Amino acid sequence: MTERAPLSSLSPDELAAFLAEKQAAYAELKDRGLSLDLTRGKPASDQLDLSEALLTLPTGHTDRSGADVRNYGGLEGLAELREMFAELLGVETAQVICGGNSSLTMMHQTLTDLLLWGGPGSERPWKDEPVVKFVCPVPGYDRHFSMLADFGIEMVTVPMNEDGPDVEAVRALVADDPAVKGLWIVPTYANPTGATCSVEVATALMSMPTAAPDFRVFWDNAYALHHLTDTEVKSADALSIAAANGHPDRPIMFASTSKITFAGAGVAVMAMSEANKAWYLLHLGMASIGPDKVNHLRHVQFFGDADGVRAHMRKHRDLIAPKFAAVQAALTAELAGLEVAEWTEPTGGYFVNLDVMDGTATRVVQLAKEAGIALTPAGASFPHGQDPRDRNIRLAPTFPPLDQVETAMAGVATCVALAAAEALSSPAPPPEGSPPSAPSSLQGGQSRHPPAGVRPSVHHSALVPARRSDPPARALHGAGVPRRVTGVGGGPAAPPEEGGWAWPPSREGRARGVVPTKGVWRAGRRCPAPRGDTPTPPPPADHRPATGERHEGPAPSRGPGLRRTAVSTAWTQALASSSAVTFLVRFGSTWTPGPMVVETVIFLM
Repeated sequence: MTERAPLSSLSPDELAAFLAEKQAAYAELKDRGLSLDLTRGKPASDQLDLSEALLTLPTGHTDRSGADVRNYGGLEGLAELREMFAELLGVETAQVICGGNSSLTMMHQTLTDLLLWGGPGSERPWKDEPVVKFVCPVPGYDRHFSMLADFGIEMVTVPMNEDGPDVEAVRALVADDPAVKGLWIVPTYANPTGATCSVEVATALMSMPTAAPDFRVFWDNAYALHHLTDTEVKSADALSIAAANGHPDRPIMFASTSKITFAGAGVAVMAMSEANKAWYLLHLGMASIGPDKVNHLRHVQFFGDADGVRAHMRKHRDLIAPKFAAVQAALTAELAGLEVAEWTEPTGGYFVNLDVMDGTATRVVQLAKEAGIALTPAGASFPHGQDPRDRNIRLAPTFPPLDQVETAMAGVATCVALAAAEALSSPAPPPEGSPPSAPSSLQGGQSRHPPAGVRPSVHHSALVPARRSDPPARALHGAGVPRRVTGVGGGPAAPPEEGGWAWPPSREGRARGVVPTKGVWRAGRRCPAPRGDTPTPPPPADHRPATGERHEGPAPSRGPGLRRTAVSTAWTQALASSSAVTFLVRFGSTWTPGPMVVETVIFLM
């Protein structure tokens, strides 16, 4: 392969030639009429076929003790299956519970129980706390984030490094803030980076002091057995480490066979301390008299023992490892040397993490979609789908056949190169009515505007309604109005002063404006209601969030994460009498009337 020069080092003529070459390649890609899907990490049909014998099992209907598995009872799950997973996960059998087919359901139940009743060590139910926060390593698993958002739990992000979460960032967040109740992590072959939490990082997480006495680490070991090489990484023994450091109740471990046998008919597993287990079973007993022990017995007979599971996983590896190799080959062939993207080469798990040039991930996904290649939305690996640098894309190569992975990834690489060339070249003018964008630093030292059609983000925005003389907006309170409204606002946009827009957005202060009818909730800070026509004084120019980057869940009508203030008549009048509300939006140190461009606005009716 000919060695390439970094794209940012090309002369204007060379860059124009490269752009034209990629535009021609992209046109050919679109002409192929592809319809390919790399969106979710699902097992392919040939992987599911590996477990076809499950459909002929079980033979008989009694466990080794002679109990009839078709009947009630056994809330902890079948003893033989618990023993098998205790060995695979490196825990004690007494710590294990086997349930239904979904570990995500077990996580949801655990979080619900903590909110409703609190757990061992809790001073009160979490729902009675003024605010509840979770530490979320990013990039991370989108379903963790969406579940927290659904409960109105605030998410504070920390970087996910090659050896696990940034320990010092976590330590700073949990030390003095009792509202920080938990951390959610995929510790082995993480989704999407493929990173594995080291023993040293695990020890730090399980031993560090926390202001919350009931701080929990949701240890989602979903990919502990999903090796892609002969070297099988061993997960850190979080439960033993926590117990040895005086915090036995801190970790709660989850796993399942969803990507081992049948995704919709597997077995989910939990492992935890004695106190946590008694607490969980107490509440589970109100909802169930026992799991599907017939399915438990089926899996025991299918695998035989823990070694049978390991042998089965080697068959999975043989099927999917070539697909991961195809991802590496395509990205290397098209992008190596250009310095416009970085990607992981995982040794396990289900994903490849692709970081493209800042500000271009949304464009890459758009280009791929128009060429018939479906990708996970840009930023899906961040809370609320908001990647502050617009650079992260999760690749999921397991489901399509190998030839489709090869075709799709070659197309994705073309889209990455094209989006980077566009960003480094003179951009098209922004859409009519959109505010201008100030230059920003991109990789390679280039200073360019964001790609056309990609919306910049507001930094530390505060919102103040301005008077409007528009007709009444009955639709605001009418039937069928969605609770989540994006991009609400109206009126002519007055351009901010030069330098008012920032691109790409910084990791700090990605504020989410939320305007309920009875108060204002923004970035976890109380936002005073305006008085008359006088704008609320802006925060200090050097204001930054105290720790981490705040991500708010959708504001619920009640529950944790919602802070309210008294509302002045200006708010109610603005919302009740205007078909579209103009706000004064702070851009850096500038206040200007214009459309609301904060990420999300929620009206609570």
